[in-house]
Amino acid sequence: MKKIITSLSSALLIFVASLSFTTVAKSAEFFTIGTGGPTGVYFQTGNAICKMLHKSAISAEHGRKKGTAKAYRCTAPSTGGSNYNIGQIKAGEFQFGVAQSDWQYHAVNGSSKWEGKKFGDLRAVFSVHNEPFQIWARKKAKIKNFAGLEGKVVNIGNPGSGQRGTMEELMKAMGVDNSFFKSTTELTSSEQVKALCDGKIDAFGYSVGFPNGAMEQAATCAAKASPINLTGSEVQGLISGADYYAKAVIPKGTYTNQKKDATTFGVKATVVTSASVSEELVYLVTKAVMENFDDFKKQHPAFGFLEKKNMIKDGLSAPLHPGAIKYYKEAGLM
Repeated sequence: MKKIITSLSSALLIFVASLSFTTVAKSAEFFTIGTGGPTGVYFQTGNAICKMLHKSAISAEHGRKKGTAKAYRCTAPSTGGSNYNIGQIKAGEFQFGVAQSDWQYHAVNGSSKWEGKKFGDLRAVFSVHNEPFQIWARKKAKIKNFAGLEGKVVNIGNPGSGQRGTMEELMKAMGVDNSFFKSTTELTSSEQVKALCDGKIDAFGYSVGFPNGAMEQAATCAAKASPINLTGSEVQGLISGADYYAKAVIPKGTYTNQKKDATTFGVKATVVTSASVSEELVYLVTKAVMENFDDFKKQHPAFGFLEKKNMIKDGLSAPLHPGAIKYYKEAGLM
């Protein structure tokens, strides 16, 4: 009889533990932030946001009664980049995403690649770091400017990525198409540096904040690569024709063997969501980043120059989500 009672007690404990686990799992709401390649700053941005949210959740646990607030848990997987993230938000698969400011503009206005696919419910949360568009070329290719790319093997980026979209906009401004190059590849941001270092491509285009570890790898591997200048009337025309573009400079010495400033143009990295995402969730995500701001800025060198007052307006074409507005007003930022 004692053995039977012990067995029943064990079974009851297992049932209670299982019930407790189920209750915890059901009480937490999971959501996703779309990022970019695993070596890029977008991936770091998404995971930094998750880290700040989880940090805030742990702090909140000590100051509230059990069950008084919904728990949120987030994941920030590597993805195809800007346009992919916006598309997944539109489809309801992602709740947030990191995207270049130009593709935020095009998606909410139905222009460029988003013509006929306008996403009017796209909403802005905040902007993050500057992202100069960079063309990196291996030293032996002797490429000094865009004209030097003629007849070379160039990675134009994977379909759906912001770098691919910006490269195509630049090519259009320069009056060229893929036939201008010897050949093109569609490698992701995480694949292109290895291809350059292995001599399989001569150059690649990439929108990324600096300093960036992958770019330092390109500068120090066998390719001894460096960023080229993107200047002239065609580039100035791009900048003048769009509020989301601005002149950008990568200072000399940013990367190994970079002896001169690299002058180019760039965009902002932005965090976006959908009007259908709850005000509560967007408020909590915004609050987590802004109230752990110093810690957030330490998550990557590209975040070092961020200022809250600029993050709520620079590079934002879509309307701010009501949840973000609620926090900004509460914090005295608006």
